[in-house]
Amino acid sequence: MAKDGAFCPLIQKTCIEQKCAWYIKLAGTNKNTGLSVDEWGCAVAWMPMLLIENANEARQMGAAIESLRNENVRGQDATRLAMMNGLANATFRIEGGDA
Repeated sequence: MAKDGAFCPLIQKTCIEQKCAWYIKLAGTNKNTGLSVDEWGCAVAWMPMLLIENANEARQMGAAIESLRNENVRGQDATRLAMMNGLANATFRIEGGDA
């Protein structure tokens, strides 16, 4: 990702690429294009793209959790309704005691 002569704001010099601890290999799939990504670059330069990807993953996780919650609520409602119908149709007898 570093271009020839790219300026590094961390060391205030030209990028030293693999000699730098911040120079990482990023491998995966570009969500926008669907193409495979397998390149070396500065972690600082990758940061905006990785933050956007992280936000998208968090949004998807929130939607999945909300969907699971809605399914659980529907199940609980069905169970509560079945129990209420069972109680309404039940006959109770109290034994013992003087009335």
